[in-house]
Amino acid sequence: MNKPKSVTLDDVARHAGVSYQTVSRVLNQAAQVSEKTRSRVEAAMNELNYVPNRMAQQLAGKQSFTLGLASTNLALNAPSQGASAIKTRANQLGYHVVISMVEDLQLKSCRAAVNELIAQRVDGILINVPLETDNAQQVKQCCGNLPVLFLDVDPQANLLSILFDPQEGAMQGLEHLLALGHRQIALLTGPLESVSARLRYEGWLTGLTAHQLEAFSVLHGDWSSASGYQLALNLLNPPQRPTAILVANDQMALGVLRAAHQLGVTVPQQLSVVGYDDTEDSAYFQPPLTTIAQDFRLSGRESVNRMVQMLQHPQQTSPGSLLLNTRLMLRQTTSAPGESPDSAQSLALELKRIARQLEQL
Repeated sequence: MNKPKSVTLDDVARHAGVSYQTVSRVLNQAAQVSEKTRSRVEAAMNELNYVPNRMAQQLAGKQSFTLGLASTNLALNAPSQGASAIKTRANQLGYHVVISMVEDLQLKSCRAAVNELIAQRVDGILINVPLETDNAQQVKQCCGNLPVLFLDVDPQANLLSILFDPQEGAMQGLEHLLALGHRQIALLTGPLESVSARLRYEGWLTGLTAHQLEAFSVLHGDWSSASGYQLALNLLNPPQRPTAILVANDQMALGVLRAAHQLGVTVPQQLSVVGYDDTEDSAYFQPPLTTIAQDFRLSGRESVNRMVQMLQHPQQTSPGSLLLNTRLMLRQTTSAPGESPDSAQSLALELKRIARQLEQL
């Protein structure tokens, strides 16, 4: 069976009633094309289903209009929302996005992902992997002269980055619980080899110290719902438990809610829970999750805008962080500390604890 003939730039030019050079200028985002002409050419491309031959562009040494994204596990909600936002904005600006996923947080894995993107001749690389400053500098060196933008590094690093303010986010959750009257606050962090997890944890500790408090308990999860669930099962057992938990992401917070329900600990009457990220599902947890919102659409839009600006005006690029604001989303998993459960509730909790121990024998 013969392949259908590819649509060429000459075909688009004839259909739009313009020159080949005009179509080329539209494809290359050149400024010297009127909006009316640009719209006519883009309409012709859509009608003819024109697909740019990126391989030919790369072999000719031209800009490929392809961006690379190195990302952590897209099975996690926050990275997947970030990738979606980046791809949406890039497509709006006429760029294609190729993604290379980093399976772990080791420098070797990140460098391999970046090399995979470089091999595809991308014009620039966005890196949404939590990296310590030294590792991020080494990854940048791997990229040679390609523009690189980081989305998960220390704000103090001398690198080009767009980040959510970790100190602001940490303090918003903590101050909310303190204002409600909580003093026995547990911390459930992400893996501390992750720079974002570490910065949130440090922000919580700084805030507690400023109020002359210590964490009730500190637990380290792996970002997954399963880790939040397993850690909370032990944390919430009688005789003592915190009145509130600050959780470093929404997925682990989901595991905490599941464990609380299983143990008969009511949320928020007996336990307040604050998540982090405001992923799309968090408003539909039971109860709906109070959390720290990071606007991934904004982050994706701004990161692509800045990358395209670097590509168009490389001489104007200099290192520096753009810090985006976080926001406290009040829902139904936080309230003032409740009264101690009555004797019937205490008995029920104790029976659940004994049943769990028997299951493990």
